[in-house]
Amino acid sequence: MSKVAAAGSVATTMNVVGKRLGVKKYAGQSVINGNILVKQRGTVFHAGIGTKLSRDHSIYAVTAGVVRFRRMTGHKRNKYYVDVVPAEVASPKQSKTSKSAA
Repeated sequence: MSKVAAAGSVATTMNVVGKRLGVKKYAGQSVINGNILVKQRGTVFHAGIGTKLSRDHSIYAVTAGVVRFRRMTGHKRNKYYVDVVPAEVASPKQSKTSKSAA
């Protein structure tokens, strides 16, 4: 009889490929409807204006525009929202002021 218990052998370990989660379109990038913005497990990011949440918690665009991330204040201050706003709203045109050469 052995005085020391035998160590268990490890079953064949498997290398599992990554799930490619994370942010796919960053703030300021233009998107069309149907583009996936965030792939996630659970709701780290929430769907905001112009976006929807799919069954696997991915957030995708339902309108064309520019991606914007925002963090809530108040009692929802730990929530992050992803919005798709029209391109005109995202980068307003700067008015050119003409300087007179006196």
